[in-house]
Amino acid sequence: MGQAPAPPTEAIASLTRHTGEPTATRLLSDRRGSRAWKIQGPKSTVALKANNPDSDDARDKAAEMTQENDHLLRLTAAGALNPNYRVSEGKWSGGQWLALNWIDGAPLWRALALARGPEGDRTSVRPWLAGIARTWTEHLALMHAAGWAHADVQPTNTLITTDGHAAVIDYALACGPADDRRLPYRGALTHTTAPEIATAILSTPADTHIPAQPPADIWSLGASLFWCWTGHRPVAYDDDLDRLEKLAVIAQGTTTTLRDIHPWPFPAFEDTITACLAPDPADRPTAKELTTAW
Repeated sequence: MGQAPAPPTEAIASLTRHTGEPTATRLLSDRRGSRAWKIQGPKSTVALKANNPDSDDARDKAAEMTQENDHLLRLTAAGALNPNYRVSEGKWSGGQWLALNWIDGAPLWRALALARGPEGDRTSVRPWLAGIARTWTEHLALMHAAGWAHADVQPTNTLITTDGHAAVIDYALACGPADDRRLPYRGALTHTTAPEIATAILSTPADTHIPAQPPADIWSLGASLFWCWTGHRPVAYDDDLDRLEKLAVIAQGTTTTLRDIHPWPFPAFEDTITACLAPDPADRPTAKELTTAW
């Protein structure tokens, strides 16, 4: 195996004022044209992201990172994001980097492993699941009130902390006001794409920007909880289909009945997830309503 790619030296030099020295560096991911590292120092820990300059879409990934930084600044100014989340950003010889304060949590799929089995049917798990859903919707409610949609609500962008709270990450694809100078949004993870977004992708040219709206986040929230609790995606299709074929199935608006595949009964939780997955965006609850519904 080859040596793991090192983080940009320009970023490390800038971040040591925040993390302190010496720092320990660990590569977290290297895929789809971007890389992420955990940078840990005596004062603090950050997540560092940078584009891979050797990838075919290096320019797009650098632009996407610049876009995420812009979104973080605007969301913070709107009161929709904790000002401590964003640390710094800058250019390096290979493109763009972005640093964020480290959130110590497990991705939703891993966090809900216990709940996916029959052993999760215990009194303590129900309020824990509800608390995850409630704190998740509280984050989304702040964004939606400011006129934004996260537009990439999915299990890997939701970390569950040890106290059972959800933390939302990755704002690169977010859609908000004054979005005329941005990369076109064409959906995110296929499995959690709302039907109206799927329909728009299928009916518009590939370079057309689709402005995601808050109800699409709600569908993606319901889809993520459905998937990570039951182990089944809410829309059934063959994995061998290509993306557009999968989106065509999603666009039909039909989902698997949750009570038919739940690992154990939790009627209130199931009813709320099902409401989030309503095919008509107007029929879905708002994030604000969901903060008191779980």
